[in-house]
Amino acid sequence: MNIIVKNNNILIFDDFKFKCCVGINGVSKRKKEGDKKTPRGVFKLGNLYFRKDRIKKIETKLNIVTIKKNMGWCDDIGSSKYNKLVKTNSKFNHEKLFRNSSNYDLLIPIQYNTTNPKKGRGSAIFLHLTKNYKNTLGCVALKKEDMIILLKLINKKTKIKII
Repeated sequence: MNIIVKNNNILIFDDFKFKCCVGINGVSKRKKEGDKKTPRGVFKLGNLYFRKDRIKKIETKLNIVTIKKNMGWCDDIGSSKYNKLVKTNSKFNHEKLFRNSSNYDLLIPIQYNTTNPKKGRGSAIFLHLTKNYKNTLGCVALKKEDMIILLKLINKKTKIKII
């Protein structure tokens, strides 16, 4: 069963409907690095990354990874680590996963452009948290309470369909 994101603000899984937000510039089949668009298509989901200092208990069938202070996600098109998990002391640009804001307290990488990534096609596309449904830089975001429900329902075979 797939998670479906449609109309730029609805996330559906089974009988559940959640409000969500996507990229500032909407959804696109022709995603480019920095265009603030969410990629259109069907994608696998990665592991669940979480802040154990902020989230005490998680029920999910996904593999779980604790976010450490030195974790980042490479968004540097000049790096061989493009669109991969990296250490933040690296010499290339990256998204820090350990943040002051709560947006990345729970996050799942959307497996867009991850297998043999094409540089410049977009990176660091996540399913993550929001408090205010403010549009993202290309990710899909939902409220913490809704993410916790979704995590209980999905598994390693679940895909996300962004239309």
